[in-house]
Formats: sequence, structure tokens, C-alpha cells
Amino acid sequence: MHRSGFVAGAGAVAFVVATTAVSGQQTRLSPHERVSGAVDGATLTITYGRPSMRGRTIFGALVPYGRVWCPGADEATTLESDKPLRLGSLAVPPGPHTIWMLPTADAWTLVVSKESSGFHTRYNEHADLGRIALTKRTLDTAVEQLTFSIAKNPSAAGGTIAMTWERTEASAPLTVVQ
Repeated sequence: MHRSGFVAGAGAVAFVVATTAVSGQQTRLSPHERVSGAVDGATLTITYGRPSMRGRTIFGALVPYGRVWCPGADEATTLESDKPLRLGSLAVPPGPHTIWMLPTADAWTLVVSKESSGFHTRYNEHADLGRIALTKRTLDTAVEQLTFSIAKNPSAAGGTIAMTWERTEASAPLTVVQ
């Protein structure tokens, strides 16, 4: 059931939408997640849909090699920072940016877009802020559900963002521009 209406108060008007599950409707197969971390005075947040393997081969099959892919489901995955960053050699201004990946069997590339939102199947190459090489490694144990992490370097400045899924981890170093 879906109901909507206007709520007014103190001279302001807000639009309120209430949604209730209707019998027979499913929840999302790929739940949405936000992961946040603090690195050198900056707050970073990655917002993404979390698809599961569900017995499927992911890389090289469901996610084809040689084609730009949004690591997530539904809405495009976003990386937001309240301070300027450097991902690898790429300068990234504050604010939300959609992130994409170009996987191959051997090397992976992170694509940062100037777009702040979008749909995960609508990649716009003309909005690229830039691209950097990712560090790819094979994991010993499979990760069932796509997972992002943000970690501060324990003994130095900067940190990393990483995506793990299936038996793959792809990561990029990050520094906060002061």
C-alpha cells in the first residue's frame, strides 16, 4: 500500500510518503548499504546495492570483462567525501561522485564520474572525472555479497577503499588533500 500527502507546519510544507509492504511484494534482492569511515579528518561514505553470488559465477560471466560496470545494484554506487581526495593519482573534489569499474581478467580500473547519482546500468563516459588502476588480488575464501570498505592506514597518512566479491578484492589508495 502506498499513501502520500502534504504535512504543513511552522510555515513550511513537506511532502511525506509512507510505504507499507503489500502481500506478495518482495524486498530488494540486493539490499542497500552505506559504509562510512574517517581518514585524516575527512568523512567518506560509499552507498551501494549489495548483490549476492547466489551460486553464480560473477567476474567474466555475470560481470563481463572489458566493459565498464557499476559495482552494485539498482542506483549507481556513490563515493562521497567532505574533503578533497586523491585516489591513486586522481584528484577528486568533495561531494558525491558515482564510481564504476572496468574489470579485465588481469587488471582492473576505477572510474570516478562527475555525476552525483544515476542508475547502475547507465554509464556516461562523457562525465568521467578520471580513471586509476586498482590493485587486484585473489581471495582464498569467496565473499557471497558485494562489500565495500574504507580503512585508514594504521601507521601512516591516508587509507584505502576496497571492494570484495566472489574471490576478488579490488582496492585503491587514498589520501586526503589538506
